[in-house]
Amino acid sequence: MNTQHYKQRLLDIEQAVSLRIERAVADGGRQGIDSARDVGEASVADETADEEFTEAELDSTILKHVREALTRIGDGTFGRCLADGAPIEAKRLDAVPWAPYCLKHQRLIEAAARPRTPTL
Repeated sequence: MNTQHYKQRLLDIEQAVSLRIERAVADGGRQGIDSARDVGEASVADETADEEFTEAELDSTILKHVREALTRIGDGTFGRCLADGAPIEAKRLDAVPWAPYCLKHQRLIEAAARPRTPTL
């Protein structure tokens, strides 16, 4: 496996996501200060700021996963499923280079996390 290729992609993603987070936080903080002239505008500014902070929060989660993947590259475990050590599919790593699990185990994790609807 060409981990150098993935390392460069992850570094590029890390840089882009970090910049987006910084921009979103800065823009979100300015929304309320710069644009609120009345209650209606303040409400719109608050909503816009909330959306930007939510995007920054999602980006920070991705950034955390990217940095964990870079750590796995450093310690030689990148491309191996954390659940069983089997190789992660190349297509999966091409789509989500920070993926810590193979598709099978990712699906199992997601299924276990879904809320269960009670039945009678």
